[in-house]
Amino acid sequence: MPTPSPSRNASSRYESLDTLRGAAIVWMTLFHFSFDLNHFGYIKADFYADPFWTGQRSAIVSLFLFCAGLGQAVAVQQGQSWSRFGRRWGQVALAALLVSVGSFAMYPQSFIYFGVLHGLALMLIVARLTARCGVWLWPMGAVALMLPWAAAYLHAGWPGAEVLNAPVLNWLGLISRKPITEDYVPLLPWLGVMWWGLAAGAWVLKSRPRWLARPVAPSMRPLAVLGRWSLSYYLLHQPLLMSVLVMINRV
Repeated sequence: MPTPSPSRNASSRYESLDTLRGAAIVWMTLFHFSFDLNHFGYIKADFYADPFWTGQRSAIVSLFLFCAGLGQAVAVQQGQSWSRFGRRWGQVALAALLVSVGSFAMYPQSFIYFGVLHGLALMLIVARLTARCGVWLWPMGAVALMLPWAAAYLHAGWPGAEVLNAPVLNWLGLISRKPITEDYVPLLPWLGVMWWGLAAGAWVLKSRPRWLARPVAPSMRPLAVLGRWSLSYYLLHQPLLMSVLVMINRV
C-alpha cells in the first residue's frame, strides 16, 4: 500500500468519497420517506416483495457498504491507528444498539437485531483485518457474494442445514428463509461488497490517486457535507421523518 502523498495531510478527507456517500444518503432518505408514506397510508406499496423497492434497498445498501470499503482503504493508506479505528467502530456499534432499541419500541415483533449498522460493525472489523490482502480481495468478495447461493442448494439437499436458520446464526446470512425483522444485513453476501470497495479503493489510491483527490464542483459540496456526517444523519433522519408525518396525520 502506498504511503500518503507529502502534499496531503495524513488525516485529510476526500471530498469525492464524501460526495458519493452523500448521494447514497439522499437516495436512502427518499426510500425511507416512501416507506413512511406507505406506513401511514398515503401510498400503497409492497416494500417486502415488489422488485422496484427491494431492488432499490439492495442498491442503497450496496452503495453504502462499497463506500465503507473505500473508506477503509483510505484509512489504512493514511496509517489510521487501531485506537482511532476503535473509537469510530464504537460509535457504529453504539448506533446499532440505539437502532435496536428504537425499532423495538416501534416494531416489537420485527425489531432490528442485525440491520445495516450491526452488519457494518462486524464487516468493518473483518475489512480492517484483511485490508492487506491486496488483489485477493477481489476473489474473496466474489466468494462471499456466492456463498448464500451455495447455501440455498445446501438447504434444498440436506435437512441438517436447517440449523443455519437458527436465530443465533442469522448474522451469517446462510439462511433459507428471511428472519422477521425490519432490516436485515448479514455478513454474507454483504461482506463481498465491502471487500470489493476495499479492493477498488486500494487500486485507485495506488494507480489513480487523482480520482479521489480531485475537488468536487461547488454545487456538489452539500452532498460532501452530508456524507461527512453520515452516521449522525442516519440515526436522526427516520425519527424526524416519522415525527413530521405523525404531526401531518394528526392535522
